[in-house]
Amino acid sequence: MTDTTDRTLDALGPRLKQLRQRRDVTLSDLAEETGISISTLSRLEAGLRRPTLEQLLPLARTYGVTLDELVDAPPTGDPRINLRPIPTSDGRTIIPLTRRAGGIQAYKFILPAGRDDAEPDLRTHEGYDWAFVLNGRLRLVIGEHDLILEPGEVAEFDTRTPHWFGATSSGPVEFLSLVGKQGERAHVRASPTQ
Repeated sequence: MTDTTDRTLDALGPRLKQLRQRRDVTLSDLAEETGISISTLSRLEAGLRRPTLEQLLPLARTYGVTLDELVDAPPTGDPRINLRPIPTSDGRTIIPLTRRAGGIQAYKFILPAGRDDAEPDLRTHEGYDWAFVLNGRLRLVIGEHDLILEPGEVAEFDTRTPHWFGATSSGPVEFLSLVGKQGERAHVRASPTQ
């Protein structure tokens, strides 16, 4: 085995324990759901036993993650195909869609249902942003404008203007965000007339 594999497997026990505790699940509940004995789960979490694929599959299914996410495997292959979601402490998920330095960066955001009376925490930074709503309703505050965007709607703005994104109480929202450096704008071409 390589050093990378050893490090990944050595870190798996604490990772499994953290996933279980974050979801507030007991070892006995997890054993019942996965079919893996409590003693085996305990040894896996303590790092006293290396897991088999037959153990990892039900754990990944129970936690709702891929095997790569479960073991925190190092990235392999083409990053445009093997996208790694970035969960945040407030329940948001950010999926980077580009991996090149400079130029326009693309992200997919998934925000959990919000509160309609949420007080926005406006932020500013250098750049220019385009947001396109895929599903749900996006609340977008730009300066003094408080907007609700529906699927298929887009907004573009200078990110030096105080802004904030959030979901409404109607449910989660998914949107694409393209962020470019200051002064860089999208080049929109109209289709030729026939």
